[in-house]
Amino acid sequence: MKRILLIVGGGIAAYKACELIRLIRKAGMSVRCVLTEGGAQFVTPMTLAALSEQPVHTSLWDLKNEAEMGHIQLSREADLVVVVPATADLLARMAAGIADDLATTLLLATDKPVLAVPAMNVRMWLHAATQRNVAQLRADGVTVLEPDEGPMACGEYGPGRLPEPEAILQAIVSLGTSGGRLAGKHMIVTAGPTHEPIDPVRYIANRSSGKQGFAIAGALARLGAKVTLVAGPVSLPTPPGVTRHDVETAREMAAAVDAALPADAAILVAAVADWRVEPTGIKIKKRADGAPPELALTENPDILAGLGRDARKPRLLIGFAAETNDVVPNARAKLARKGADWIVANDVSGDVMGGANNRVHLVTASGVEDWEAMPKDQVAARLADRIADALS
Repeated sequence: MKRILLIVGGGIAAYKACELIRLIRKAGMSVRCVLTEGGAQFVTPMTLAALSEQPVHTSLWDLKNEAEMGHIQLSREADLVVVVPATADLLARMAAGIADDLATTLLLATDKPVLAVPAMNVRMWLHAATQRNVAQLRADGVTVLEPDEGPMACGEYGPGRLPEPEAILQAIVSLGTSGGRLAGKHMIVTAGPTHEPIDPVRYIANRSSGKQGFAIAGALARLGAKVTLVAGPVSLPTPPGVTRHDVETAREMAAAVDAALPADAAILVAAVADWRVEPTGIKIKKRADGAPPELALTENPDILAGLGRDARKPRLLIGFAAETNDVVPNARAKLARKGADWIVANDVSGDVMGGANNRVHLVTASGVEDWEAMPKDQVAARLADRIADALS
Protein backbone atom coordinates (compact mmCIF):
# COMPACT_ATOMS: atom_id res chain seq x y z
CA MET A 1 0.00 0.00 0.00
CA LYS A 2 1.42 3.35 -1.02
CA ARG A 3 -1.36 5.96 -1.36
CA ILE A 4 -3.86 6.92 1.35
CA LEU A 5 -6.86 9.22 0.89
CA LEU A 6 -7.64 10.65 4.32
CA ILE A 7 -11.08 12.16 4.95
CA VAL A 8 -11.02 14.33 8.06
CA GLY A 9 -14.44 14.57 9.70
CA GLY A 10 -15.89 17.25 11.96
CA GLY A 11 -15.13 16.25 15.54
CA ILE A 12 -12.78 17.44 18.27
CA ALA A 13 -10.62 14.36 17.57
CA ALA A 14 -9.81 15.81 14.12
CA TYR A 15 -6.58 17.19 15.60
CA LYS A 16 -5.25 13.62 15.83
CA ALA A 17 -5.36 13.42 12.03
CA CYS A 18 -2.26 15.63 12.01
CA GLU A 19 -0.20 13.04 13.91
CA LEU A 20 -1.68 10.26 11.77
CA ILE A 21 -0.47 12.01 8.61
CA ARG A 22 3.04 12.19 10.05
CA LEU A 23 3.01 8.48 10.93
CA ILE A 24 1.65 7.47 7.51
CA ARG A 25 4.43 9.35 5.75
CA LYS A 26 7.06 7.99 8.14
CA ALA A 27 5.85 4.49 7.21
CA GLY A 28 6.70 5.24 3.58
CA MET A 29 3.19 6.00 2.27
CA SER A 30 1.80 9.14 0.69
CA VAL A 31 -1.42 10.79 1.87
CA ARG A 32 -3.89 13.22 0.32
CA CYS A 33 -6.49 14.89 2.50
CA VAL A 34 -10.16 15.77 2.09
CA LEU A 35 -11.37 18.14 4.80
CA THR A 36 -15.10 18.25 5.55
CA GLU A 37 -16.85 21.50 6.44
CA GLY A 38 -17.06 20.34 10.05
CA GLY A 39 -13.46 19.18 10.08
CA ALA A 40 -12.34 22.66 9.01
CA GLN A 41 -13.69 23.97 12.34
CA PHE A 42 -10.92 22.05 14.13
CA VAL A 43 -7.94 21.90 11.72
CA THR A 44 -7.05 24.09 8.77
CA PRO A 45 -6.39 23.10 5.16
CA MET A 46 -2.96 24.76 5.43
CA THR A 47 -1.97 22.50 8.35
CA LEU A 48 -2.96 19.32 6.51
CA ALA A 49 -1.31 20.51 3.30
CA ALA A 50 1.95 21.27 5.10
CA LEU A 51 2.01 17.87 6.79
CA SER A 52 1.00 15.85 3.72
CA GLU A 53 2.84 18.01 1.14
CA GLN A 54 -0.24 17.57 -1.05
CA PRO A 55 -3.16 19.86 -1.95
CA VAL A 56 -6.11 19.60 0.45
CA HIS A 57 -9.61 19.33 -1.04
CA THR A 58 -12.65 20.77 0.73
CA SER A 59 -15.36 20.98 -1.91
CA LEU A 60 -16.60 19.24 -5.03
CA TRP A 61 -16.01 22.54 -6.80
CA ASP A 62 -12.34 22.99 -5.85
CA LEU A 63 -11.29 20.13 -8.12
CA LYS A 64 -9.88 21.80 -11.22
CA ASN A 65 -10.96 19.00 -13.51
CA GLU A 66 -14.43 18.50 -12.03
CA ALA A 67 -15.88 18.89 -15.51
CA GLU A 68 -14.06 15.61 -16.19
CA MET A 69 -15.40 14.02 -12.99
CA GLY A 70 -12.35 14.81 -10.87
CA HIS A 71 -14.02 13.40 -7.76
CA ILE A 72 -14.16 9.98 -9.43
CA GLN A 73 -10.44 10.12 -10.16
CA LEU A 74 -9.62 11.27 -6.62
CA SER A 75 -11.70 8.45 -5.13
CA ARG A 76 -9.93 5.76 -7.14
CA GLU A 77 -6.30 6.83 -7.36
CA ALA A 78 -5.70 5.91 -3.70
CA ASP A 79 -5.08 2.39 -2.40
CA LEU A 80 -7.15 2.94 0.75
CA VAL A 81 -9.69 5.54 1.90
CA VAL A 82 -9.52 6.35 5.63
CA VAL A 83 -12.14 8.39 7.52
CA VAL A 84 -10.77 10.00 10.73
CA PRO A 85 -12.71 10.90 12.75
CA ALA A 86 -15.85 9.17 11.50
CA THR A 87 -18.55 11.12 13.34
CA ALA A 88 -22.05 9.80 14.00
CA ASP A 89 -23.39 12.04 11.21
CA LEU A 90 -20.75 10.92 8.72
CA LEU A 91 -21.32 7.23 9.53
CA ALA A 92 -25.07 7.72 9.04
CA ARG A 93 -24.61 9.38 5.65
CA MET A 94 -22.16 6.67 4.57
CA ALA A 95 -24.58 3.92 5.58
CA ALA A 96 -27.46 5.61 3.73
CA GLY A 97 -25.42 6.19 0.58
CA ILE A 98 -25.87 9.95 0.72
CA ALA A 99 -23.53 11.99 -1.49
CA ASP A 100 -24.13 15.64 -0.61
CA ASP A 101 -20.54 16.88 -0.26
CA LEU A 102 -17.06 15.96 -1.49
CA ALA A 103 -16.35 13.44 1.27
CA THR A 104 -19.55 11.41 0.93
CA THR A 105 -19.40 11.60 -2.86
CA LEU A 106 -15.88 10.15 -2.80
CA LEU A 107 -16.97 7.41 -0.42
CA LEU A 108 -19.86 6.45 -2.68
CA ALA A 109 -17.73 6.59 -5.84
CA THR A 110 -14.67 4.71 -4.63
CA ASP A 111 -13.93 1.13 -5.56
CA LYS A 112 -11.10 0.87 -3.01
CA PRO A 113 -11.17 -0.45 0.58
CA VAL A 114 -12.54 1.97 3.18
CA LEU A 115 -11.48 2.22 6.83
CA ALA A 116 -13.73 4.25 9.16
CA VAL A 117 -12.46 5.23 12.61
CA PRO A 118 -15.35 6.46 14.78
CA ALA A 119 -15.16 9.15 17.46
CA MET A 120 -18.16 10.61 19.26
CA ASN A 121 -19.93 10.98 22.59
CA VAL A 122 -20.48 7.69 24.41
CA ARG A 123 -24.28 7.92 24.21
CA MET A 124 -24.12 8.67 20.49
CA TRP A 125 -21.88 5.64 19.93
CA LEU A 126 -24.14 3.33 21.94
CA HIS A 127 -27.35 4.63 20.35
CA ALA A 128 -29.26 2.01 18.37
CA ALA A 129 -29.16 4.16 15.22
CA THR A 130 -25.36 4.41 15.26
CA GLN A 131 -24.96 0.70 15.95
CA ARG A 132 -27.37 -0.04 13.10
CA ASN A 133 -25.36 2.19 10.76
CA VAL A 134 -22.09 0.54 11.77
CA ALA A 135 -23.57 -2.91 11.18
CA GLN A 136 -24.75 -1.79 7.73
CA LEU A 137 -21.32 -0.39 6.83
CA ARG A 138 -19.59 -3.59 7.91
CA ALA A 139 -22.08 -5.60 5.85
CA ASP A 140 -21.17 -3.33 2.91
CA GLY A 141 -17.50 -4.22 3.32
CA VAL A 142 -16.30 -1.13 5.21
CA THR A 143 -13.80 -1.80 7.99
CA VAL A 144 -15.00 0.05 11.10
CA LEU A 145 -12.64 0.17 14.07
CA GLU A 146 -14.03 -0.01 17.57
CA PRO A 147 -13.50 3.26 19.44
CA ASP A 148 -11.40 3.40 22.59
CA GLU A 149 -12.92 3.75 26.02
CA GLY A 150 -11.99 6.62 28.30
CA PRO A 151 -12.66 10.23 29.34
CA MET A 152 -14.04 12.52 26.63
CA ALA A 153 -13.92 16.21 25.84
CA CYS A 154 -17.60 16.45 26.84
CA GLY A 155 -16.77 15.26 30.35
CA GLU A 156 -18.35 11.81 30.05
CA TYR A 157 -16.57 8.45 30.16
CA GLY A 158 -17.01 5.35 28.02
CA PRO A 159 -16.51 3.99 24.50
CA GLY A 160 -16.31 6.67 21.83
CA ARG A 161 -12.75 8.02 21.96
CA LEU A 162 -10.76 7.99 18.73
CA PRO A 163 -8.08 5.27 18.83
CA GLU A 164 -4.55 6.60 19.06
CA PRO A 165 -2.84 7.38 15.72
CA GLU A 166 -0.40 4.48 16.18
CA ALA A 167 -3.32 2.03 16.40
CA ILE A 168 -4.95 3.57 13.32
CA LEU A 169 -1.69 3.24 11.39
CA GLN A 170 -1.46 -0.41 12.42
CA ALA A 171 -4.95 -0.97 11.00
CA ILE A 172 -3.94 0.79 7.79
CA VAL A 173 -0.85 -1.37 7.43
CA SER A 174 -2.81 -4.54 8.17
CA LEU A 175 -5.38 -3.71 5.51
CA GLY A 176 -2.79 -2.71 2.98
CA THR A 177 -0.43 -5.66 3.29
CA SER A 178 -2.94 -8.49 2.96
CA GLY A 179 -1.82 -8.94 -0.66
CA GLY A 180 1.86 -7.96 -0.25
CA ARG A 181 4.86 -9.87 -1.56
CA LEU A 182 5.25 -11.69 1.75
CA ALA A 183 1.55 -12.29 2.40
CA GLY A 184 1.02 -15.62 4.14
CA LYS A 185 4.66 -15.83 5.27
CA HIS A 186 5.72 -15.88 8.93
CA MET A 187 8.91 -14.07 9.92
CA ILE A 188 10.71 -14.18 13.26
CA VAL A 189 12.93 -11.19 14.03
CA THR A 190 15.08 -10.71 17.12
CA ALA A 191 16.29 -7.24 18.09
CA GLY A 192 18.14 -5.31 20.75
CA PRO A 193 20.51 -6.47 23.48
CA THR A 194 20.01 -8.97 26.24
CA HIS A 195 20.58 -8.16 29.90
CA GLU A 196 22.20 -10.89 31.99
CA PRO A 197 21.71 -10.10 35.70
CA ILE A 198 24.65 -10.24 38.08
CA ASP A 199 22.72 -9.19 41.17
CA PRO A 200 19.45 -7.29 41.73
CA VAL A 201 20.95 -4.01 40.42
CA ARG A 202 23.68 -4.96 37.92
CA TYR A 203 23.75 -6.82 34.64
CA ILE A 204 25.95 -7.70 31.66
CA ALA A 205 24.81 -5.98 28.46
CA ASN A 206 25.97 -4.27 25.25
CA ARG A 207 25.27 -1.07 23.34
CA SER A 208 22.67 -2.44 20.89
CA SER A 209 19.76 -0.02 20.44
CA GLY A 210 17.44 -2.43 18.62
CA LYS A 211 16.86 0.15 15.85
CA GLN A 212 18.00 -2.08 12.98
CA GLY A 213 15.96 -5.09 14.10
CA PHE A 214 12.83 -3.02 14.66
CA ALA A 215 13.26 -1.42 11.23
CA ILE A 216 13.54 -4.86 9.61
CA ALA A 217 10.42 -6.10 11.42
CA GLY A 218 8.49 -3.08 10.17
CA ALA A 219 9.75 -3.47 6.59
CA LEU A 220 8.70 -7.14 6.51
CA ALA A 221 5.24 -6.27 7.87
CA ARG A 222 4.81 -3.65 5.15
CA LEU A 223 5.39 -6.41 2.59
CA GLY A 224 2.52 -8.40 4.10
CA ALA A 225 4.38 -10.82 6.36
CA LYS A 226 3.14 -11.98 9.72
CA VAL A 227 6.01 -10.81 11.91
CA THR A 228 6.91 -12.01 15.39
CA LEU A 229 9.41 -9.61 16.97
CA VAL A 230 11.33 -10.89 19.98
CA ALA A 231 12.78 -7.77 21.57
CA GLY A 232 15.39 -7.36 24.26
CA PRO A 233 15.21 -4.44 26.73
CA VAL A 234 14.76 -1.38 24.48
CA SER A 235 12.50 1.67 24.52
CA LEU A 236 11.24 1.62 20.94
CA PRO A 237 7.65 1.68 19.64
CA THR A 238 6.35 -1.55 18.11
CA PRO A 239 6.24 -1.27 14.30
CA PRO A 240 2.69 -1.33 12.86
CA GLY A 241 1.42 -4.81 12.06
CA VAL A 242 4.05 -6.55 14.20
CA THR A 243 3.46 -8.90 17.16
CA ARG A 244 6.02 -8.15 19.86
CA HIS A 245 7.33 -10.29 22.72
CA ASP A 246 9.61 -8.57 25.24
CA VAL A 247 12.38 -10.55 26.90
CA GLU A 248 15.40 -9.72 29.03
CA THR A 249 17.91 -12.56 28.95
CA ALA A 250 19.40 -14.75 26.24
CA ARG A 251 17.63 -17.80 27.60
CA GLU A 252 14.29 -15.98 27.50
CA MET A 253 14.98 -14.90 23.93
CA ALA A 254 15.84 -18.46 22.89
CA ALA A 255 12.64 -19.76 24.46
CA ALA A 256 10.53 -17.07 22.73
CA VAL A 257 12.07 -17.85 19.34
CA ASP A 258 11.44 -21.55 19.86
CA ALA A 259 7.81 -20.87 20.81
CA ALA A 260 7.32 -18.77 17.66
CA LEU A 261 8.31 -21.60 15.29
CA PRO A 262 7.54 -22.67 12.62
CA ALA A 263 8.49 -19.76 10.40
CA ASP A 264 9.38 -19.16 6.78
CA ALA A 265 12.35 -17.02 7.76
CA ALA A 266 14.19 -15.99 10.89
CA ILE A 267 16.26 -12.82 10.95
CA LEU A 268 18.34 -12.77 14.11
CA VAL A 269 19.47 -9.19 14.53
CA ALA A 270 19.71 -9.14 18.34
CA ALA A 271 23.09 -8.73 19.99
CA VAL A 272 22.76 -11.65 22.37
CA ALA A 273 25.16 -11.86 25.31
CA ASP A 274 27.50 -14.81 24.88
CA TRP A 275 27.92 -15.34 28.63
CA ARG A 276 25.87 -15.15 31.78
CA VAL A 277 26.40 -15.60 35.51
CA GLU A 278 24.14 -17.03 38.15
CA PRO A 279 22.85 -13.87 39.84
CA THR A 280 23.01 -13.36 43.56
CA GLY A 281 19.87 -12.60 45.52
CA ILE A 282 21.39 -9.52 47.16
CA LYS A 283 23.60 -6.71 45.92
CA ILE A 284 27.27 -7.64 45.77
CA LYS A 285 29.27 -5.40 48.12
CA LYS A 286 32.83 -4.19 47.69
CA ARG A 287 35.33 -6.33 49.51
CA ALA A 288 37.34 -4.77 52.30
CA ASP A 289 40.59 -5.59 50.49
CA GLY A 290 39.33 -3.94 47.26
CA ALA A 291 39.55 -7.16 45.25
CA PRO A 292 36.97 -7.54 42.47
CA PRO A 293 34.23 -10.16 42.84
CA GLU A 294 34.71 -13.47 41.11
CA LEU A 295 32.10 -14.02 38.39
CA ALA A 296 31.72 -17.59 37.13
CA LEU A 297 30.69 -17.23 33.48
CA THR A 298 28.46 -19.79 31.75
CA GLU A 299 27.89 -19.89 28.01
CA ASN A 300 24.45 -18.74 26.85
CA PRO A 301 22.43 -20.69 24.26
CA ASP A 302 23.47 -19.93 20.68
CA ILE A 303 20.11 -19.10 19.10
CA LEU A 304 21.38 -18.92 15.52
CA ALA A 305 23.33 -22.17 15.67
CA GLY A 306 20.43 -23.86 17.43
CA LEU A 307 18.04 -22.92 14.64
CA GLY A 308 20.60 -24.08 12.09
CA ARG A 309 20.45 -27.58 13.60
CA ASP A 310 16.72 -27.61 14.35
CA ALA A 311 14.44 -29.90 12.32
CA ARG A 312 12.09 -26.89 12.14
CA LYS A 313 14.79 -24.66 10.63
CA PRO A 314 13.13 -21.87 8.60
CA ARG A 315 13.55 -21.89 4.84
CA LEU A 316 15.73 -18.81 5.19
CA LEU A 317 17.92 -18.35 8.26
CA ILE A 318 19.71 -15.01 8.53
CA GLY A 319 22.16 -14.01 11.21
CA PHE A 320 23.83 -10.70 11.96
CA ALA A 321 27.50 -10.28 12.77
CA ALA A 322 28.64 -7.12 14.53
CA GLU A 323 32.41 -7.00 14.14
CA THR A 324 35.18 -4.56 15.02
CA ASN A 325 37.82 -6.09 12.72
CA ASP A 326 38.10 -8.54 9.81
CA VAL A 327 34.38 -8.02 9.21
CA VAL A 328 33.89 -10.12 6.08
CA PRO A 329 36.27 -12.99 6.98
CA ASN A 330 34.65 -13.32 10.38
CA ALA A 331 31.19 -13.29 8.76
CA ARG A 332 32.21 -16.02 6.29
CA ALA A 333 33.38 -18.18 9.16
CA LYS A 334 30.16 -17.53 11.07
CA LEU A 335 28.06 -18.51 8.04
CA ALA A 336 29.74 -21.91 7.86
CA ARG A 337 29.85 -22.48 11.61
CA LYS A 338 26.24 -21.58 12.42
CA GLY A 339 24.39 -23.30 9.59
CA ALA A 340 22.86 -20.00 8.43
CA ASP A 341 21.88 -19.15 4.87
CA TRP A 342 22.91 -15.49 5.03
CA ILE A 343 24.99 -13.39 7.38
CA VAL A 344 24.57 -9.63 7.45
CA ALA A 345 27.85 -8.22 8.74
CA ASN A 346 28.67 -4.71 9.83
CA ASP A 347 31.61 -2.87 11.38
CA VAL A 348 30.68 -1.57 14.85
CA SER A 349 34.08 -0.16 15.70
CA GLY A 350 32.67 3.39 15.31
CA ASP A 351 29.26 4.72 16.36
CA VAL A 352 27.14 2.33 14.29
CA MET A 353 25.78 0.41 17.28
CA GLY A 354 23.04 2.69 18.49
CA GLY A 355 23.43 5.12 15.60
CA ALA A 356 21.00 5.99 12.79
CA ASN A 357 23.04 4.65 9.86
CA ASN A 358 24.57 1.32 8.94
CA ARG A 359 26.91 -0.11 6.31
CA VAL A 360 26.53 -3.83 5.87
CA HIS A 361 27.92 -6.72 3.86
CA LEU A 362 25.52 -9.49 2.82
CA VAL A 363 27.46 -12.75 2.99
CA THR A 364 25.98 -15.86 1.33
CA ALA A 365 27.29 -19.10 -0.09
CA SER A 366 27.38 -17.32 -3.46
CA GLY A 367 29.62 -14.49 -2.36
CA VAL A 368 29.61 -11.09 -0.68
CA GLU A 369 27.55 -7.99 -1.48
CA ASP A 370 28.97 -4.75 -0.11
CA TRP A 371 26.14 -2.28 0.50
CA GLU A 372 26.83 1.42 0.72
CA ALA A 373 26.25 3.26 3.98
CA MET A 374 22.59 4.23 4.41
CA PRO A 375 19.98 4.88 7.11
CA LYS A 376 18.91 1.77 8.98
CA ASP A 377 15.35 1.90 7.66
CA GLN A 378 16.75 1.80 4.10
CA VAL A 379 18.93 -1.19 5.02
CA ALA A 380 15.76 -2.82 6.37
CA ALA A 381 13.72 -2.14 3.22
CA ARG A 382 16.48 -3.48 0.98
CA LEU A 383 16.91 -6.62 3.06
CA ALA A 384 13.14 -7.19 3.17
CA ASP A 385 13.02 -7.03 -0.63
CA ARG A 386 15.84 -9.55 -0.86
CA ILE A 387 14.02 -11.86 1.53
CA ALA A 388 10.83 -11.57 -0.56
CA ASP A 389 12.84 -12.43 -3.68
CA ALA A 390 14.37 -15.46 -1.99
CA LEU A 391 11.04 -16.82 -0.74
CA SER A 392 9.02 -16.15 -3.88
